[in-house]
Amino acid sequence: MKKIIIISLLCLLCGSVVQAQKIRIKTGIEVLKDQNFKCLEGKRVGLITNPTGVDNQMKSTIDILHEAPNVNLVALFGPEHGVRGDVHAGDHVTDIKDATTGLPVYSLYGKTRKATPEMLKDIDVLVYDIQDIGCRSFTYISTMGLAMEAAAENGKEFIVLDRPNPVGGLKIEGNLVEDDCISFVSQFKIPYLYGLTCGELALMLNGEKMMAAQCNLHVVKMKGWKRKMDYVQTGLQWVPSSPHIPHPHSAIFYPVSGILGELGYMSIGVGYTIPFQMFAAQWVEAEKLAGNLNALNVPGVVFRPMYLKPFYSVGKGELLQGVQVHIMDVQKAPLSDIQFLVMQEIAAFYPDRAVFEHADKGRFRMFDMVSGSEEIRKRFSQRNRWEDVRDYWYKDVEDFRRLSKKYYLYK
Repeated sequence: MKKIIIISLLCLLCGSVVQAQKIRIKTGIEVLKDQNFKCLEGKRVGLITNPTGVDNQMKSTIDILHEAPNVNLVALFGPEHGVRGDVHAGDHVTDIKDATTGLPVYSLYGKTRKATPEMLKDIDVLVYDIQDIGCRSFTYISTMGLAMEAAAENGKEFIVLDRPNPVGGLKIEGNLVEDDCISFVSQFKIPYLYGLTCGELALMLNGEKMMAAQCNLHVVKMKGWKRKMDYVQTGLQWVPSSPHIPHPHSAIFYPVSGILGELGYMSIGVGYTIPFQMFAAQWVEAEKLAGNLNALNVPGVVFRPMYLKPFYSVGKGELLQGVQVHIMDVQKAPLSDIQFLVMQEIAAFYPDRAVFEHADKGRFRMFDMVSGSEEIRKRFSQRNRWEDVRDYWYKDVEDFRRLSKKYYLYK
């Protein structure tokens, strides 16, 4: 009986904590609703979205626009994972009909990544509503930019329903993408972490002529968002932006290990319960690696030794050792540096396991594209020292910060 009472009290307490987290901002779709969809009236609307496109009550933007009496939603456009999130990462999205609305769904992640004139012929305006994660290698901003180009080339208006950057609007890390590394995972010449909302980024892409053509662009601003906010501080619910970004803090950890993860060299938690939050392999000695990494005194970061058996992906079913990364202060932590420091300490401890001598060379190209430059790999592989790469990695940050401030919509 006592156990039942205690469990009931805990449930009540947990419920009260959840209810106490009030929503502090209005996203673009909420503001659009407040405006009674005025900017869409009399226009045939195409919507680029996925499951993250929801209002503050978790209703899909698809259904909101479809049901609005003064909106004529005529087509849907699916990025990676599809408009309803039913496609696995990396799998091609196909053209289908949406089961709920019956509307045609055109794929922007497959053979066609840029909307064709045929796809756009029956619409007047493209609306973009996707929750991004603030990292250039995540493909949604590539989809947005290519859709903006297509809109410009076909005389269509483009509207962004703005959403928070879950890493905040202050953190900028990484070099600008170089010409030979332009790809769908590094589509534009921006840093790895760019510190802008998707609306601000769209304004910059347009304003700085970073695309082949500039579109008639309108951003529906959020209300209440501040640059210093992390996602939890917004009070908004999180919808997984991909299967391995299940929580808002996943967006913060994605740049911690995502570049190294492209090599398939060691587990970064994809296939376990903490994607992007760890580094592990069969040959690692957890306590030693954690001790060496903690001795570096990385600001805002603590490394904890851990032991695991991944359920799938790298190291499936094998006993691995490694470290879990704990971000104690996200503003102080140099997020993208962490994977290079891990690579450095691995090479120091296990010289025969130095990453670029041991990893699959067939995956180096993807590493370079995500890094935005071949120089990162080439410079690091000389001595396996982060200090040989750091200046190059950060060389563009302050110039970009000054430039991007022109496009800030929020303080």
